[in-house]
Amino acid sequence: MAKPRRNPGPLATLNRVWVLHRPLFIRGFAGVACAALIALSFQARGGISQAVVTMSEVMQGEFAAAGLGIGEISITGQAVTREADIVKALAIEPDTSILSFDVEAARQRLTALPAVTDATVRKVYPDQLTVTLAEKEPVARWRTGDGQTFIIDAAGSRIGTALPLDDKLPLVIGDGAADDASVIIRALQRYPDIYVGLAAVSRLADRRWDLIYKSGLRVQLPETGIAQALATLDGYQRDYRLLDRDLSQVDLRVSGMLVVRPVETAPEDDKAAS
Repeated sequence: MAKPRRNPGPLATLNRVWVLHRPLFIRGFAGVACAALIALSFQARGGISQAVVTMSEVMQGEFAAAGLGIGEISITGQAVTREADIVKALAIEPDTSILSFDVEAARQRLTALPAVTDATVRKVYPDQLTVTLAEKEPVARWRTGDGQTFIIDAAGSRIGTALPLDDKLPLVIGDGAADDASVIIRALQRYPDIYVGLAAVSRLADRRWDLIYKSGLRVQLPETGIAQALATLDGYQRDYRLLDRDLSQVDLRVSGMLVVRPVETAPEDDKAAS
Protein backbone atom coordinates (compact mmCIF):
# COMPACT_ATOMS: atom_id res chain seq x y z
CA MET A 1 0.00 0.00 0.00
CA ALA A 2 1.43 3.35 -1.06
CA LYS A 3 2.19 5.98 1.58
CA PRO A 4 0.17 9.20 1.32
CA ARG A 5 2.15 12.09 -0.26
CA ARG A 6 3.05 14.79 2.25
CA ASN A 7 2.77 18.47 1.36
CA PRO A 8 6.18 20.20 1.43
CA GLY A 9 6.69 22.69 4.23
CA PRO A 10 7.28 26.41 3.65
CA LEU A 11 11.06 26.10 4.05
CA ALA A 12 11.24 23.34 1.48
CA THR A 13 9.12 25.39 -0.91
CA LEU A 14 11.31 28.45 -0.42
CA ASN A 15 14.42 26.38 -0.97
CA ARG A 16 13.02 24.96 -4.19
CA VAL A 17 12.10 28.42 -5.46
CA TRP A 18 15.59 29.68 -4.58
CA VAL A 19 17.22 26.80 -6.46
CA LEU A 20 15.06 27.28 -9.54
CA HIS A 21 15.19 31.08 -9.67
CA ARG A 22 18.45 31.95 -7.92
CA PRO A 23 19.94 34.11 -10.76
CA LEU A 24 16.81 36.22 -10.91
CA PHE A 25 16.80 36.77 -7.14
CA ILE A 26 20.50 37.68 -7.10
CA ARG A 27 20.01 40.33 -9.78
CA GLY A 28 17.02 41.74 -7.93
CA PHE A 29 18.79 41.90 -4.59
CA ALA A 30 21.82 43.52 -6.18
CA GLY A 31 19.68 46.21 -7.77
CA VAL A 32 17.90 46.98 -4.52
CA ALA A 33 21.20 47.12 -2.62
CA CYS A 34 22.75 49.51 -5.16
CA ALA A 35 19.73 51.79 -5.04
CA ALA A 36 19.85 51.84 -1.26
CA LEU A 37 23.54 52.64 -1.19
CA ILE A 38 23.11 55.47 -3.69
CA ALA A 39 20.26 56.94 -1.68
CA LEU A 40 22.21 56.71 1.55
CA SER A 41 25.30 58.27 0.01
CA PHE A 42 23.35 61.30 -1.21
CA GLN A 43 21.58 61.65 2.10
CA ALA A 44 24.73 61.36 4.22
CA ARG A 45 27.23 63.07 1.92
CA GLY A 46 27.49 66.16 4.12
CA GLY A 47 28.01 64.10 7.24
CA ILE A 48 30.59 61.86 5.61
CA SER A 49 32.56 64.83 4.26
CA GLN A 50 32.52 66.51 7.64
CA ALA A 51 33.66 63.30 9.27
CA VAL A 52 36.60 63.03 6.89
CA VAL A 53 37.61 66.66 7.55
CA THR A 54 37.29 66.16 11.31
CA MET A 55 39.36 62.98 11.19
CA SER A 56 42.07 64.81 9.17
CA GLU A 57 42.19 67.60 11.73
CA VAL A 58 42.41 65.10 14.58
CA MET A 59 45.26 63.26 12.85
CA GLN A 60 47.13 66.52 12.26
CA GLY A 61 46.84 67.35 15.93
CA GLU A 62 48.01 63.87 16.89
CA PHE A 63 51.06 64.14 14.60
CA ALA A 64 51.89 67.56 16.03
CA ALA A 65 51.54 66.25 19.58
CA ALA A 66 53.85 63.36 18.70
CA GLY A 67 56.66 65.76 17.79
CA LEU A 68 55.92 66.14 14.08
CA GLY A 69 54.63 69.68 14.35
CA ILE A 70 56.53 72.63 12.81
CA GLY A 71 58.76 74.05 15.51
CA GLU A 72 61.37 76.02 13.54
CA ILE A 73 61.33 78.21 10.40
CA SER A 74 64.56 79.26 8.69
CA ILE A 75 64.26 82.24 6.29
CA THR A 76 66.97 83.42 3.85
CA GLY A 77 66.94 85.97 1.03
CA GLN A 78 64.63 88.34 2.86
CA ALA A 79 65.55 92.03 2.75
CA VAL A 80 62.34 93.95 2.05
CA THR A 81 59.53 91.57 3.01
CA ARG A 82 58.53 91.65 6.68
CA GLU A 83 58.89 88.43 8.66
CA ALA A 84 55.30 88.81 9.88
CA ASP A 85 54.06 88.71 6.28
CA ILE A 86 56.14 85.62 5.55
CA VAL A 87 54.80 83.76 8.58
CA LYS A 88 51.25 84.76 7.68
CA ALA A 89 51.73 83.45 4.13
CA LEU A 90 53.00 80.12 5.47
CA ALA A 91 49.69 79.76 7.38
CA ILE A 92 51.10 77.52 10.13
CA GLU A 93 48.83 76.73 13.06
CA PRO A 94 49.92 75.23 16.42
CA ASP A 95 48.53 71.82 15.42
CA THR A 96 49.90 71.84 11.85
CA SER A 97 51.78 68.62 11.08
CA ILE A 98 54.92 68.76 8.97
CA LEU A 99 53.73 65.60 7.23
CA SER A 100 50.56 67.23 5.89
CA PHE A 101 51.99 70.73 5.32
CA ASP A 102 51.53 71.73 1.65
CA VAL A 103 54.83 73.32 0.54
CA GLU A 104 53.56 74.18 -2.96
CA ALA A 105 50.53 76.05 -1.65
CA ALA A 106 52.82 77.92 0.75
CA ARG A 107 55.20 78.78 -2.09
CA GLN A 108 52.35 80.24 -4.14
CA ARG A 109 51.23 82.39 -1.23
CA LEU A 110 54.77 83.66 -0.73
CA THR A 111 55.24 84.60 -4.39
CA ALA A 112 52.02 86.61 -4.17
CA LEU A 113 53.73 89.01 -1.71
CA PRO A 114 54.61 92.37 -3.36
CA ALA A 115 58.41 92.11 -3.09
CA VAL A 116 58.83 88.38 -3.77
CA THR A 117 59.69 87.13 -7.25
CA ASP A 118 60.33 83.48 -6.33
CA ALA A 119 60.28 81.26 -3.27
CA THR A 120 61.38 77.79 -2.23
CA VAL A 121 59.90 75.96 0.76
CA ARG A 122 61.46 72.71 2.02
CA LYS A 123 60.65 70.35 4.85
CA VAL A 124 63.51 69.28 7.11
CA TYR A 125 62.30 66.46 9.33
CA PRO A 126 61.27 66.16 12.04
CA ASP A 127 60.05 69.73 12.65
CA GLN A 128 61.74 72.38 10.48
CA LEU A 129 60.84 74.44 7.39
CA THR A 130 63.42 76.30 5.31
CA VAL A 131 62.21 79.25 3.23
CA THR A 132 64.38 80.86 0.55
CA LEU A 133 63.15 84.06 -1.10
CA ALA A 134 64.18 86.02 -4.18
CA GLU A 135 63.05 89.64 -3.98
CA LYS A 136 62.72 92.62 -6.31
CA GLU A 137 65.50 95.19 -6.19
CA PRO A 138 64.46 98.45 -4.49
CA VAL A 139 65.58 101.57 -6.38
CA ALA A 140 64.02 104.41 -4.41
CA ARG A 141 61.76 105.58 -1.63
CA TRP A 142 58.49 107.18 -2.72
CA ARG A 143 56.67 109.62 -0.44
CA THR A 144 53.05 110.04 -1.43
CA GLY A 145 50.88 113.11 -1.03
CA ASP A 146 49.45 111.81 2.25
CA GLY A 147 52.92 111.51 3.80
CA GLN A 148 53.39 107.73 3.55
CA THR A 149 56.75 106.47 2.29
CA PHE A 150 57.16 103.21 0.36
CA ILE A 151 59.99 101.26 -1.22
CA ILE A 152 59.56 100.93 -5.00
CA ASP A 153 61.23 98.82 -7.68
CA ALA A 154 62.42 99.88 -11.14
CA ALA A 155 58.88 99.62 -12.53
CA GLY A 156 57.56 101.97 -9.84
CA SER A 157 55.66 99.22 -8.00
CA ARG A 158 55.39 99.43 -4.23
CA ILE A 159 57.25 96.52 -2.67
CA GLY A 160 57.25 97.51 0.99
CA THR A 161 56.98 100.24 3.59
CA ALA A 162 60.13 102.32 4.00
CA LEU A 163 62.07 101.83 7.22
CA PRO A 164 64.88 103.97 8.73
CA LEU A 165 67.48 101.56 7.33
CA ASP A 166 66.25 102.47 3.81
CA ASP A 167 67.37 106.10 4.13
CA LYS A 168 70.28 105.52 1.75
CA LEU A 169 67.85 105.03 -1.12
CA PRO A 170 66.99 108.14 -3.19
CA LEU A 171 63.74 109.84 -2.21
CA VAL A 172 61.13 110.85 -4.79
CA ILE A 173 58.10 112.91 -3.80
CA GLY A 174 54.67 113.52 -5.24
CA ASP A 175 51.90 111.86 -7.19
CA GLY A 176 53.23 110.07 -10.28
CA ALA A 177 56.81 110.20 -9.00
CA ALA A 178 57.09 106.42 -8.68
CA ASP A 179 56.40 105.76 -12.37
CA ASP A 180 59.45 107.69 -13.65
CA ALA A 181 61.68 107.45 -10.59
CA SER A 182 64.22 105.02 -12.05
CA VAL A 183 64.73 107.23 -15.14
CA ILE A 184 65.51 110.44 -13.23
CA ILE A 185 67.67 108.58 -10.68
CA ARG A 186 69.79 106.95 -13.39
CA ALA A 187 70.21 110.35 -15.06
CA LEU A 188 71.31 112.01 -11.82
CA GLN A 189 73.76 109.24 -10.95
CA ARG A 190 75.72 110.10 -14.10
CA TYR A 191 76.66 113.40 -12.45
CA PRO A 192 78.14 112.74 -8.99
CA ASP A 193 78.86 116.44 -8.40
CA ILE A 194 75.20 117.40 -8.49
CA TYR A 195 74.08 114.23 -6.72
CA VAL A 196 75.98 115.18 -3.56
CA GLY A 197 73.73 116.77 -0.95
CA LEU A 198 70.53 115.90 -2.79
CA ALA A 199 67.65 115.39 -0.34
CA ALA A 200 64.79 114.55 -2.71
CA VAL A 201 63.48 114.73 -6.24
CA SER A 202 59.98 116.19 -6.44
CA ARG A 203 57.49 115.44 -9.21
CA LEU A 204 55.30 118.42 -10.11
CA ALA A 205 51.91 117.92 -11.83
CA ASP A 206 53.29 114.65 -13.21
CA ARG A 207 55.15 116.73 -15.84
CA ARG A 208 58.57 117.76 -14.57
CA TRP A 209 61.04 117.45 -11.68
CA ASP A 210 62.58 119.72 -9.06
CA LEU A 211 65.81 118.85 -7.28
CA ILE A 212 65.66 119.64 -3.56
CA TYR A 213 68.94 119.88 -1.68
CA LYS A 214 69.58 119.56 2.05
CA SER A 215 70.66 123.22 2.11
CA GLY A 216 67.15 124.24 1.02
CA LEU A 217 68.16 125.00 -2.57
CA ARG A 218 65.59 124.02 -5.22
CA VAL A 219 66.65 123.41 -8.85
CA GLN A 220 63.79 123.56 -11.35
CA LEU A 221 64.23 121.21 -14.33
CA PRO A 222 62.37 121.50 -17.66
CA GLU A 223 59.61 119.17 -18.86
CA THR A 224 61.75 118.08 -21.82
CA GLY A 225 65.49 118.10 -22.37
CA ILE A 226 66.31 116.95 -18.84
CA ALA A 227 69.61 115.38 -19.92
CA GLN A 228 70.82 118.66 -21.39
CA ALA A 229 69.68 120.60 -18.32
CA LEU A 230 71.56 118.25 -15.99
CA ALA A 231 74.70 118.50 -18.11
CA THR A 232 74.48 122.30 -17.93
CA LEU A 233 73.99 122.21 -14.16
CA ASP A 234 76.95 119.85 -13.79
CA GLY A 235 79.14 122.21 -15.78
CA TYR A 236 78.19 125.19 -13.58
CA GLN A 237 78.88 123.13 -10.48
CA ARG A 238 82.34 122.09 -11.68
CA ASP A 239 83.34 125.56 -12.84
CA TYR A 240 81.60 127.85 -10.31
CA ARG A 241 80.43 125.62 -7.42
CA LEU A 242 76.95 126.95 -8.13
CA LEU A 243 75.16 124.56 -5.79
CA ASP A 244 77.38 125.59 -2.86
CA ARG A 245 76.45 129.27 -3.04
CA ASP A 246 73.79 131.08 -0.98
CA LEU A 247 70.99 130.44 -3.43
CA SER A 248 67.39 129.48 -2.81
CA GLN A 249 66.49 128.64 -6.40
CA VAL A 250 68.08 127.76 -9.74
CA ASP A 251 65.72 127.82 -12.72
CA LEU A 252 66.67 125.71 -15.78
CA ARG A 253 63.18 125.44 -17.26
CA VAL A 254 64.04 127.54 -20.32
CA SER A 255 66.65 125.99 -22.61
CA GLY A 256 69.88 128.00 -22.78
CA MET A 257 68.91 130.21 -19.84
CA LEU A 258 69.99 130.07 -16.19
CA VAL A 259 68.07 132.09 -13.60
CA VAL A 260 69.17 132.13 -9.96
CA ARG A 261 67.58 133.55 -6.83
CA PRO A 262 69.79 134.39 -3.83
CA VAL A 263 68.81 133.48 -0.30
CA GLU A 264 66.89 136.41 1.15
CA THR A 265 68.61 138.03 4.11
CA ALA A 266 67.26 140.58 6.53
CA PRO A 267 68.43 144.20 5.96
CA GLU A 268 71.17 145.47 8.26
CA ASP A 269 68.87 148.02 9.84
CA ASP A 270 66.36 145.32 10.74
CA LYS A 271 69.12 143.19 12.25
CA ALA A 272 70.32 146.09 14.37
CA ALA A 273 66.80 146.83 15.54
CA SER A 274 66.29 143.28 16.58
